[in-house]
This record gives sequence, structure tokens and C-alpha cells, in this order.
Amino acid sequence: MKKLVLPDTRAARILVVGDVMLDRYWFGEVSRISPEAPVPVVKVERTEERPGGAANVARNCAALGAKASLLSVVGADEAGQSLARLMAVEGIDTSLHEDAELSTTIKLRVVGRQQQLLRIDFENSPAHEVLRAKLADFERQLPDCDAVILSDYGKGGLTHIGEMIRLARAAGKPVLVDPKGEDFARYAGATLLTPNRAELRQVIGRWATEAELKEKALRLLGDLGLEALLVTRSEEGMTLFCGSEALHEPAQAREVYDVSGAGDTVIATMAVMLASGADLHAAMRLANRTAGIVVGKLGTAVVQLDELRAAL
Repeated sequence: MKKLVLPDTRAARILVVGDVMLDRYWFGEVSRISPEAPVPVVKVERTEERPGGAANVARNCAALGAKASLLSVVGADEAGQSLARLMAVEGIDTSLHEDAELSTTIKLRVVGRQQQLLRIDFENSPAHEVLRAKLADFERQLPDCDAVILSDYGKGGLTHIGEMIRLARAAGKPVLVDPKGEDFARYAGATLLTPNRAELRQVIGRWATEAELKEKALRLLGDLGLEALLVTRSEEGMTLFCGSEALHEPAQAREVYDVSGAGDTVIATMAVMLASGADLHAAMRLANRTAGIVVGKLGTAVVQLDELRAAL
């Protein structure tokens, strides 16, 4: 296998569209069990906020040296303002359409002794009018990017995803989709889909052998008119299905601390590397390295370009 070369990513321009959320962490000590119920009592000592969902994808693109733009919908609330502020600090060009009826999605994680004890989600779906305005904004921003990432977390922000894929492909832009749910038909015509093992199983059913997986994956590729399908397989690494081939990369051997947000890092790496001139196989090998790094970090995190360079 030829030596893996890291391309120059500074000229890459990535447009990230999708569901954003605010990841809140409450860190504390656990020293006793509640007398009210058999649950630990966490004495909160510090709190932290991080951009999540599509916002974390954009952060990962920027960390790898690319120019990232983010387009999404938030509520007219404190959480939406926090997200805008956090993205501004990261130097990401952010267009957040406000919906007065929407509550910005918040994922609150309570962490004690470096273990996640509880997660509480706050969310609802955006209004149709706001989504139409976002679609018009998407069309305006298309000429200024080299690749598009559609980050679907199933929160309703990508209602017009079929139209977005059509517009982007008509403009000659590669479209990478992180899918959600059982209906992959809505992603037809995209360049690349990046489901994890469980998400793919929901769509194509179980497989007993690698040959059966390849047969089912390539059939899905043809049915949806995709160029490639990248399946992230946890401890089994990742497999790229393209044309009639299945190219596999084993997982990078390192301690797994937290897998949340790893899919964000993978799709961001793929987009940045493709926009920087790498081919699909080289981009996948680099994405496998970044995935190996990010799972060693707590919570939604990014991989810096220097960390990837060191890993090579």
C-alpha cells in the first residue's frame, strides 16, 4: 500500500448544513447514593458547553485547516445565542436562521468520575417557512464552496435535503451525507453516504459474511445512484464501497474513551481531504486516523491538523 500523504487543506472550502445542537456537560464528584432513589448524587463542580451535531462537523473541518461555513436553524433563545458565540470564537462563518417557535436542541450530559451518568435531551422541530429561507440561503452559498456536508441528526432541519442534493450536484459540488433513520431513499444522488454499522443494518438488513455485506452495500449504491458508501464499523474499522470494490481499513489500535461525535470527525475529514485533491481511498485512510484519535477524547471533540500529521 502506498504511503499516506496529507494534502494541503488550506484552500478547501466546506459548506456544512444540518441539525445543530448545544452539548452541555456538568462535571462533578459522586460520593454517595441518593436516599430518595437508588441513583448516584453528583455534586456539580464545573460546567462546559460545546457545539454539537452539524456545528461539531464544521468545527472538525476548521480544525483540519479548511474554511468552514455552517448553515442551520436555531431557536430565538439563550442556547442558540451560545452556539453562535461558540462558532464565532472558532472563526467559522455561521448562518443560523432563528425560529421563534423552536427550542434550540440541547443535550445535557452529567459526568461523574469521568463516566457519563445521564443524558437529558431538549428538542422540537423547526417551522416550514424558516426551512424554505434556509434553502434559499443554501443556493446562494453553493458557488463559494468546494464540497457540501449534509449532517442529518433527524431533528427536522434537513426537510429539503433532496432539493439540496439536486442543487449541489447540478452545481458540480460533491455532496457527503451523514444519514439518519431507515429511509435512505431521501439521500439519492449524493456523492457519499457515511452510515455506521447499526444505521446500515437498519436499511439493508443483517449480513453473515463480508461477501454478503459487499453484495448488499453495492446494491444500495446502485439503487440510490451514489458514487460511494463509507461504513464505519467501530472496532472493525471502516469499509469503503465504490464501483465494484470494497476497500477496508482496520481500526487504529488505541484506547476508546468516548465515541460520541466520531461520525462528525469522519465525514469532516472525508470532505476536507476530497476538497483538497485526495481520492476516496486516501481520504478514507486519513478519516480512519482521525477517528482513532477522536475516540480517545471526552465528548464532542475535534482533531487538529497537527495531531493528524503526528499520527502519520
